[in-house]
Amino acid sequence: MSDVKITAEPLSVSTMCRFIVDRPVYENRSYWFGNAQTAEAAPLAKRLFAVPGVAQVLISHQTITLTKISPAPWQMIGPHIGAAIREHVASGDEAVSPELQAKLPSAEELRTRVETIINDEIAPSVASHGGSIRVVDVKENVVLLQMGGGCQGCSSATATLKFGVEAAIRRAIPEIGEIIDTTDHSAGANPYFNAGKA
Repeated sequence: MSDVKITAEPLSVSTMCRFIVDRPVYENRSYWFGNAQTAEAAPLAKRLFAVPGVAQVLISHQTITLTKISPAPWQMIGPHIGAAIREHVASGDEAVSPELQAKLPSAEELRTRVETIINDEIAPSVASHGGSIRVVDVKENVVLLQMGGGCQGCSSATATLKFGVEAAIRRAIPEIGEIIDTTDHSAGANPYFNAGKA
């Protein structure tokens, strides 16, 4: 097996960092783990939670997004994350057990639940700032959202999505995997949406 190449991309939220692997680790699927206790049936997530300071894990195709509670900078934590990912790839283990994936609700049920959370909890607050938010689609357990009005092009939109919208959805519906902002926040190519992954 060739050397596994991993690229780390710190996110605008300093407690989060995205690690991009040069090959799929959970091909065309997505799963989020809010704590180590939820990762018993997910060998890759278990290895990542064994790294001190890792608080949450999102595995999506060849991308792993981590949230830390450690004050240590990502530059110190990163090598341990890389070692855990390489150990997992070498093991040949599944990233997430098929049994865990099979327990996910249907996309239709998840969409209904997400729309309820948005309409009841999120939309009124966003609307008070002149913005809007809607569900574009749910594919398996991946949610595609679009922000409009005052949110489109707003420099705070990413933070709003991460701290407010995403947190509210995950709190209510932990089965949701990746949450993608499909909003075109600029006149050019959409910087948030990778159509090849969704």
